[in-house]
Amino acid sequence: MQLIGHGHLVTRNPEKPFISNGCVAVDGTSVADFGTTSEMRAKYPDADFFDVDGKVIMPGLINSHMHIYSAFARGMNLKNSPVNKNFSMILENLWWRVDKALNLDDVKYSAYATLIDCIKYGVTTVFDHHASQNYVAGSLFIIADVAKELGIRTSLAYEVTDRDGADACANGIRENIEFIKHAQAQNCGMVQGMFGLHASLTLSEKTLEKCVEAMGGLNSGFHIHTAEGTADVFDSLEKYGKRVVNRLFDAKILGDKTICVHCVHVSPAEIELLAQTDTIVVHNPESNMGNAVGCGPVLKMLGDGVTLGLGTDGYTSDMFESLKVANIIHKHHLCDPSVAWGESHQMLFDNNKKITERFFDGPVGIIAKGAKADIAVVDYDPLTPMDETNIGGHILFGMMGRSVDSTMINGRFVYKNRELLVADEKQIFAKSREQAADFWKRVNA
Repeated sequence: MQLIGHGHLVTRNPEKPFISNGCVAVDGTSVADFGTTSEMRAKYPDADFFDVDGKVIMPGLINSHMHIYSAFARGMNLKNSPVNKNFSMILENLWWRVDKALNLDDVKYSAYATLIDCIKYGVTTVFDHHASQNYVAGSLFIIADVAKELGIRTSLAYEVTDRDGADACANGIRENIEFIKHAQAQNCGMVQGMFGLHASLTLSEKTLEKCVEAMGGLNSGFHIHTAEGTADVFDSLEKYGKRVVNRLFDAKILGDKTICVHCVHVSPAEIELLAQTDTIVVHNPESNMGNAVGCGPVLKMLGDGVTLGLGTDGYTSDMFESLKVANIIHKHHLCDPSVAWGESHQMLFDNNKKITERFFDGPVGIIAKGAKADIAVVDYDPLTPMDETNIGGHILFGMMGRSVDSTMINGRFVYKNRELLVADEKQIFAKSREQAADFWKRVNA
């Protein structure tokens, strides 16, 4: 038994949202109990006690759409690349060059670097969408091995696309299916597989049919970028005479275990279709702003009953940062300061929890008896009164990823007192820098 106490306890549990001097009791991989520090210490006198010394104790965060493979693009200068004037140019001139240049060592150290960042920012579960077009076979297994070593929970998918030819497409289908079956056979509660698809504009009807057929009998879903930019919408209308979500519905892609990422350019009828099929949508506000693709109808989707989570799209590993931008982008876009406060918290804390529980057994993202012991300790000393009525304001305006002091995942501290306990961080980052330098040469060759 472990106790984590003497802190401001934010539970995300409606029965008791906040305890000013709170403590969590952890038994194995689950939360056994919680209450005041004095109550828990009296009830479990022989338990190991981690005194957080007034810091904030809260459930671990979840990132419901990530791109680990983008890690080595940080600081990279591309030669012979034009100024990107639209999203299609960004894809062609940056990301499709990156994913073709990646080898399996790049994949491995991108995973190390990104997942270590996630852990240090209090993220305990990551839904990743991977691409390494010339090194497809085994790529998801490598990421899974790194995640297992670091102790972080992951859902992994490979990006199937037609843009690099029939062989690469077939390899992507095979990698998804083999990994989904592998994860299901393991049944360890820490890794799951999904079937990754790039986007409608790079997927033919024949390829979609092959993907749906390959998924037959597997209890999993698809993970696809959907109407992120206007090019995706125009392509679907011109080639197939229908909008993107309608095309995915007709192809039997939608459903309660499918993630449609972005949905920036969706119509009211498409939103209704997403809601009726109980399809998951993930909002990535910083990425949408950075790629200048627009601001999606997030508030309408939430209002119409779509399960809409929050991700980063590889733009950052910091979910506190994504929360802040989700709160302000819709205020700015709608010229209405009264919106998005509750919705931004709903996406991060409530809906990311619901999304994760569709794929992994057991409650997550909450301090409650029987919930997964995924806990973040945040080094935040409130300068104003903090109670259950204003927790959101303290999180939004006072906390950031770098405030996280300790992270427990599945009952195990993987990061404690700002020290990574599961790997040699300095050695990994030194190797990562060497690998990235070599990767940059290959990208620019």
